[in-house]
Amino acid sequence: MTAKVPVLGICYGAQLTAKIFGGRVDKSEKREYGRAIFTVEKADPLLENVAAKSQVWMSHSDTIKELPAGFELLGTTESIPVAAFKRSTGEQPLYGLQFHPEVYHSAEGKTIIKNFLVNICHCSQDWTPAHFITDTVASLKKQIGNKKVIMGLSGGVDSTVAATLIHKAIGENLYGIFVDNGVLRKHEFEDVLEIYKKLGLHVIGVDAKDHFYKKLAGKTDPEEKRKAIGGGFIEIFDQEAHKIEGVELLGQGTIYPDVIESLSVHGPSATIKSHHNVGGLPDTMKLGLVEPLRALFKDEVRRVGMELGIPEEMLFRHPFPGPDWASVF
Repeated sequence: MTAKVPVLGICYGAQLTAKIFGGRVDKSEKREYGRAIFTVEKADPLLENVAAKSQVWMSHSDTIKELPAGFELLGTTESIPVAAFKRSTGEQPLYGLQFHPEVYHSAEGKTIIKNFLVNICHCSQDWTPAHFITDTVASLKKQIGNKKVIMGLSGGVDSTVAATLIHKAIGENLYGIFVDNGVLRKHEFEDVLEIYKKLGLHVIGVDAKDHFYKKLAGKTDPEEKRKAIGGGFIEIFDQEAHKIEGVELLGQGTIYPDVIESLSVHGPSATIKSHHNVGGLPDTMKLGLVEPLRALFKDEVRRVGMELGIPEEMLFRHPFPGPDWASVF
């Protein structure tokens, strides 16, 4: 990987980098957790426009005692000798930060991350919601053609934005299904259907409360409930798909956090929780997948939704706990 693209190791990633390339990582005499003052020891594109001293957030008990050969120190804190470093040899830049630039308490963390993306990775910064919509609709038209798409809608931001994008691409060939699973907010079933109507989406409401109550009966574990709900949705979608002649594709509002929480995508990772819209479909459901938001994070999905004119009440409302709610007591 480090021979092909620039890499930035953060916290354990920095320690692992140092260890792999021949440095020394040991227990720290003083465990750092919380705020620390980072001092820039050497100017570098990664630290452009970063103050000589700034607050960072630490969370580690091991520390890098010696850098590998071919690496150079970029910064320290008052407690540890190596807080930032880079490889001075090799085709692609390789950096390590002992602190967490991605968290709020690292005062100049956003600047550092931007420097890595722009100065080092040479990202163009040309992504805009409007650009994404134009490219995605064109891609969906090419992918779907004249095929019919059925899509399960939840009333949430992800499925609504995905459905709106698909509708822009194929119009009336999108058939939305909104299922009353019996654990919605009061009057939510009727209210959401009305919003979809205003958005111009063709959505069928399905009362399946009893179906889901049977699925959830006797279950208390949150993961079991998620799987029961996910399985129930797939069964209902399959039934509704068979009522529409010629349906070949299933649209879904899968976003990137769904993927990385449910599956090991680009390497070893633990499953945080399963999502019913991740992991493929049963063999009995002969439908391909359409997932226009699969590479986006939630904030990006909301920005796309605003550009599409979706009401803020749907884009920014808090998620409803649903079937997991009782398990917190």
